[in-house]
Amino acid sequence: MSDPSNARDDSEIQRVSAHFQTLQDQICTALEAEDAGTRFRQDEIPRDGGGLSRPRVLEDGSIIEKAAVNFTHTHGHRMPPAATDRRPELAGGTYQAASISLIVHPQNPYAPTSHANFRCFFAQPPADSKREEPTWWFGGGFDLTPYYGFEEDAIFWHQTARNACSAFGSDLYPRFKKACDEYFFLPHRQEPRGIGGLFFDDFDEGGFDSAFAFVHRVSEAYLEAYLPILQKRKNTPYGERERNFQLYRRGRYVEFNLLQDRGTLFGLQAATRVESVLASMPPMVSWRYDWHPDPGTPEAALYTDFLRPRDWASGSP
Repeated sequence: MSDPSNARDDSEIQRVSAHFQTLQDQICTALEAEDAGTRFRQDEIPRDGGGLSRPRVLEDGSIIEKAAVNFTHTHGHRMPPAATDRRPELAGGTYQAASISLIVHPQNPYAPTSHANFRCFFAQPPADSKREEPTWWFGGGFDLTPYYGFEEDAIFWHQTARNACSAFGSDLYPRFKKACDEYFFLPHRQEPRGIGGLFFDDFDEGGFDSAFAFVHRVSEAYLEAYLPILQKRKNTPYGERERNFQLYRRGRYVEFNLLQDRGTLFGLQAATRVESVLASMPPMVSWRYDWHPDPGTPEAALYTDFLRPRDWASGSP
């Protein structure tokens, strides 16, 4: 591949950027339709050195307590450490990155939180690097974090993820499902964040067109997987007990994002607008000292039946 600044590579990153912006529009429109009357705040912020940041945030809806759907296209002169941990030869190099990152925190504790992120890097090694050729790769995926688990929802979520991968090879779903289980894991708690989904990084298999086609398909599958679950659970009756448990479990979300998430670290290291980087945080959250659910309760079932790796896509418990 030629220099990332030339016409071919600019054309490729623009294709990715255009898709992510279209996807942002589609997702925001779909979420607004679920929460009639509440709209996303939309900002467009030019980035230093070129590029664009388009954060969109919905707050205090009747169905969605908070959602953030952010698009960025970044031109950078030095790769941040979060992007070069596994590619040290690129440290100090220039890059372009396009990404869409989103989070949905519903009001109803029976409706799960969902997250998705898709990104593409074009990177040029520094002049003193042993690597001379520029490189590119994709990363991303989506995952689901229920507070009260439903097996039919978990099966549907994973079957939709598997179906999105199937046209590109039967090995991709099990690989990326396993990677998701491993990535969205809190080692200090020794528990998963949720029931997983798909996660991939450093993905360049089959060349640019093939890899982009895969990311295009999987990124579109997010709404296919999440909207039916949100529609099914958003009006379920709940009380103070369920709300308190939801806020407690949201604490795990905050812990993961601040301590481990590479996307959060990259955004902060790349001098991205802090309000945009931290827009994924839930608006309300709580922690309790050494709290454990009573055995046999629906809250305990989340830990025993859902917060462990399972072959959900097979359709069997």
